[in-house]
Amino acid sequence: MFRILVVDDDKNSRRYYHAVLSHSGYQPFCADSAENALHLLEETNIDLLLVDALMPGTDGFSLTKTLRDCGNDMPILMIAPKHMAKDVKKGFLMGVDDYMTCPVDEDEMLLRIRALLRRAKIVSEHELKVGDTILDYDTLTVSIHGNETILPQKEFYLLYKLLSYPNQIFTRDQLMEDIWGPESDSTSATVSVHIGRLRKRFEHSEDFTIHTIRGLGYKACVLK
Repeated sequence: MFRILVVDDDKNSRRYYHAVLSHSGYQPFCADSAENALHLLEETNIDLLLVDALMPGTDGFSLTKTLRDCGNDMPILMIAPKHMAKDVKKGFLMGVDDYMTCPVDEDEMLLRIRALLRRAKIVSEHELKVGDTILDYDTLTVSIHGNETILPQKEFYLLYKLLSYPNQIFTRDQLMEDIWGPESDSTSATVSVHIGRLRKRFEHSEDFTIHTIRGLGYKACVLK
C-alpha cells in the first residue's frame, strides 16, 4: 500500500484528502505544517507528498526546496489557489513534479497521483529487461546480447516508458508531459520524431516493436 503524506494547515482540507485517499486504497498521513511534515518524514517511509502551496511559516515551495536540497526525490503534487497559476513555473523550479489548482477535481487528483507513483516506480527500478534487451536507466544504455548502445536522453526515456507498459497506448501529449515536462516549449511532433528514430535504431529487434495507433498515439509490443 502506497503511503501519501498530506501537508496542509487547513483541518477540513486534511480531512477531505485523508478520506479520498483512504477510500482509494492509499495509506494517508497528515501534517499541519512543513515542520511537522519533516519530522514525520524522518520516522516514516512516504511514497508521495501532497502539499499545499500556501501555509503559514514554511510554505509548500520552501518545503519542496528543502526536500530536494536534501536529496529526497519522492514525487510531489502541489495544490494551490487559482490565482497562483502564474507561480506554476516557480513550483517546478523548486522541484515540484505536478501541480493542481483548488478546488481540486477528486478524479483528476487520483489520476495524477497514480501517474506520479507509476513514474517513480519506473525510475527506482533502474533496469528493465525485455527478452534479450536490457535497458539501464542510470547509464542510458540499451544492451542486446552484450552489445551496448548509449541513447540520447529523451530517446532512452521514451523507450523506457513504452516498454515499461507493453500494449498500453500513450497519447503524444502524455508522452510529451512525462518525458519533456509540462514547461517544455517542444510540440507533440517532437514525440513523433523521436519515435521514428527509435524505430530505425531497433528495426531488427526480436524483442519488441513500437506501433502507431492512428488518432491516439503509440504503444510498445513485446514479441517474446
